[in-house]
Amino acid sequence: MIYTTSDLALAGFLMMRGLKLVDACRISGGRFKFEFEDPDNKGSSLAVEYVNSEFCKFDNHVRNLKKIIYKS
Repeated sequence: MIYTTSDLALAGFLMMRGLKLVDACRISGGRFKFEFEDPDNKGSSLAVEYVNSEFCKFDNHVRNLKKIIYKS
């Protein structure tokens, strides 16, 4: 089974949780596409874990800081 996401931070989180990255590319509109081997079908539950994690909060703070810097 393959789990796919376009979210860079989620992709990093999935790698931290042990999913194996099998493909990564840039698609139309400048978006990303990451594909992971997901033999146990854990991708969706890990995505929910990510949203509720400190890692997600950290990523949101980094994004906000970038907005502040690039706005100036």
